[in-house]
Amino acid sequence: MNDLSKLMQLDGALAAFCFNDRGELAEHNIAEGSNLDAEVLDLLAHVLVANTAIATMQARGWEKMTGQSGFYPIEGFTMVGFDWSAVARGNCGVVLKNEQADYEAAFAALSA
Repeated sequence: MNDLSKLMQLDGALAAFCFNDRGELAEHNIAEGSNLDAEVLDLLAHVLVANTAIATMQARGWEKMTGQSGFYPIEGFTMVGFDWSAVARGNCGVVLKNEQADYEAAFAALSA
């Protein structure tokens, strides 16, 4: 499990969170002044688990049908919104303000 305080040090971090394989929020850290709360992060965790499962199905199917490789396994998932984005890898994620988001740094921090 990642150190949530390190994830919160990323530029523009609004929240860092971990969840179980079913998408249920296990722990979280929310920046002061953020309009996010535990309920939103729990829903976001469920969305990330569901989308990762769908992306995994698509990647495996694409590789099997086309013979192309390199799509599977899915190592992470990024969801870009209007104001903020969520980056997840494994069972942890971070929410970043879009104007400050460094997706590569977030993925690297989640990989540590």
